[in-house]
Amino acid sequence: MKARNRSIHGDMVVVELLPKNEWKGRTAALCENENDDKTPGESPSEPMPTGRVVGILQKNWRDYVVTFPSKEEVQSQGKNAQKILVTPWDYRIPKIRISTQQAEALQDFRVVVRIDSWESTSVYPNGHFVRVLGRIRDLEGEIATILVENSISVAPFSEAQMCEMPVNTPENPWKVNPKEEQERIDLRKTHLVFSIDPKGCEDVDDALSVRTLINGSLELGVHIADVTHFVPANSYTDIEARTRATTYYLADRRYDMLPSILSADLCSLLGGVDRYAVSVLWELDKNSFEIKKVWYGRTIIQSAYKLYYEAAQDLLDGNFCVIDEIPEFKEMDEKSRQAKQDELVWAIGKLTDIARHVRAKRDSCGALELEGVEVRVQLDDKKNIHDLIPKQPLEVHETVAECMILANHWVAKKIWENFPHQALLRQHPPPHQEFFSELRECAKAKGFSMDTRSNKTLADSLDHANDPKDPLVNRILRSMATQAMSNALYFSTGSYAEDEFRHYGLALDKYTHFTSPIRRYADVVVHRLLMAAISKDNKTEIKENLFSSKDLEELCRHINNRNRAAQHAQKQSTELFQCMYFKDKDLEIEERCIADGVIYSIRTNGVLVFIPRFGIKGAAYLKNKDGLVISCYQDGCSEWKPGSLQRFQNKITSTTAGGESITFSLFDHVTVRISVQASRCHADTIRLEIISNKPYKISETELSQQNSLLMKNELVKEVTRSVEEAQLAQEEAKVKIIQEEYQEYCQTKGTSLYTLLEEIRDLALLDLSSSYAM
Repeated sequence: MKARNRSIHGDMVVVELLPKNEWKGRTAALCENENDDKTPGESPSEPMPTGRVVGILQKNWRDYVVTFPSKEEVQSQGKNAQKILVTPWDYRIPKIRISTQQAEALQDFRVVVRIDSWESTSVYPNGHFVRVLGRIRDLEGEIATILVENSISVAPFSEAQMCEMPVNTPENPWKVNPKEEQERIDLRKTHLVFSIDPKGCEDVDDALSVRTLINGSLELGVHIADVTHFVPANSYTDIEARTRATTYYLADRRYDMLPSILSADLCSLLGGVDRYAVSVLWELDKNSFEIKKVWYGRTIIQSAYKLYYEAAQDLLDGNFCVIDEIPEFKEMDEKSRQAKQDELVWAIGKLTDIARHVRAKRDSCGALELEGVEVRVQLDDKKNIHDLIPKQPLEVHETVAECMILANHWVAKKIWENFPHQALLRQHPPPHQEFFSELRECAKAKGFSMDTRSNKTLADSLDHANDPKDPLVNRILRSMATQAMSNALYFSTGSYAEDEFRHYGLALDKYTHFTSPIRRYADVVVHRLLMAAISKDNKTEIKENLFSSKDLEELCRHINNRNRAAQHAQKQSTELFQCMYFKDKDLEIEERCIADGVIYSIRTNGVLVFIPRFGIKGAAYLKNKDGLVISCYQDGCSEWKPGSLQRFQNKITSTTAGGESITFSLFDHVTVRISVQASRCHADTIRLEIISNKPYKISETELSQQNSLLMKNELVKEVTRSVEEAQLAQEEAKVKIIQEEYQEYCQTKGTSLYTLLEEIRDLALLDLSSSYAM
């Protein structure tokens, strides 16, 4: 605290480097929270550069969510106490002193405060009350907390913005403008265009096509929603989209970057309707799939099929029964149906062949396949949450991804060639080698060698690190490689040398984001750059308003900041649902609370465990706060006893005072009990407890059904139902004084979760617990 010199997390500061004899190392022990610098009695790692804050260049104070002390704590400060210390939700923020006489009335709420000052003579900063968010542990209050803590504004789109929107109603349906018809290439009758997305997806950014040309070559097409046609630069909608920078996806909902008339309708490439697109078309050699030439331009398309991933995979695998589930086939007669089916199956197969070739080419340059867990929320017909479904890996996912990566790569080259000093690209710097040390140690424990000198050597090492007895080993190693990665970031080409443009993870010299303008503002900027590049090639007037390199770099910093906020909010909302799912369960009889875990890191006082069934990673202590160590028995039970721990490089041994010892090694499977560590002032956390040093006993049938269990877990469904019941009970139990509290402190009563999700049917989420994002 003293070394921070009244600076707060987020401030820009000046640091004085301390002499080497005062340097400190990171603790090798597990800590209760991020604020714990060291566990008593634990030896730190090798000393690292250490300093102290000697000046604050820029204060970056924001709104903070806090909790007032409990009734007992308030009373202990005296009946007439007006200065109250409130505890921020974020562990990294110090307590804040608030002047109020309403501390007792506010003790059950999450409250927003702002810091006003921090006197040099005071241990704590001074602040003031802003507003009430919601009750502690109420779902809507906790979601609001996550949004405020990540500075995410989700206000409805303004009237001025909505007035800019096109109209598309049954009485006045939207139609293709005759002028646009003349200026665009019309692909509606010449190309079989279709989309492949998560089931029920509404915001369809992209569609694909493939066909054989008259000269025998193949033509691959990637077609992206033409958002910039509907969102002119510097319009009210454009300014709002720039401010939001991205669509925010939480575990049970999303907050769109653009109004739904665009994101879910006129800019969504839905099946059977005319849509404006920006297309990239490649002519490929029919045998080698090598690119002969490429064309970029504005088009008019009509997607023939809106496929979901599982249906496309079934068609690729030859399981044609799924045709009955594709709406576009239901109205066809048998003859037309067979012909259309053959045409679609050929197209999906050919796209997959091309994608394999493109992927193999990137692999040869060192492209990395890293571990991540994608989850989507599934709603039922009444728009109620039904399931939280981890995405199952399918080859067709790779097919679509490779086509999008190819488009992003070629658009990056195009805009850079035309605007070398003001193009928006995406870089992924090589990681620092020291970040790979734990990965190398873990791999060595299993007899594998990790060569991390380049992305190519790392990719090859990960491909060879397969344990035929335990496929989770490779998955964990890839996850650890992911953790070591730097962030991928947007940048202006005028601010960096060309040799710094490279994308390490994708093994590409130039890369950008072009394929998702509905949900990413960076893609909107890239679309305008591409249109300007096309105008420049055609020697026509450039109508697009382009950013200078300086302004673009500032915009990139803003977008990068908002992307980090989106990632953090998504991760925190997922953790919130995990905690609500496991909370208040009877740990002795609830099967869901017992699971198989894999040890993936050793610490001085415990281990880090990965639970594949729920995708949870967390700490399991082998020494508790009373200094007792774990002891496991042959019958699969465990208890705490006096003793000591001894840590080695790849294992840790717990020895009781009676001489009993048990060793836990890297990649050991253990049985873990899952519970929730409740916190009144901060977010609840998942607590893991090893109850047996043996794998969780699971039958072969259960093992084969585990993926299905993952796909159909009741996490969101049960949490939502509990919240609805709690809300109803709360409404019935309300008395007049509570209603007055709501009015006085502006407490948001909170709409039903179902109402908030009225416009959402399905969304795709990326678990970004790691820093790596393509």
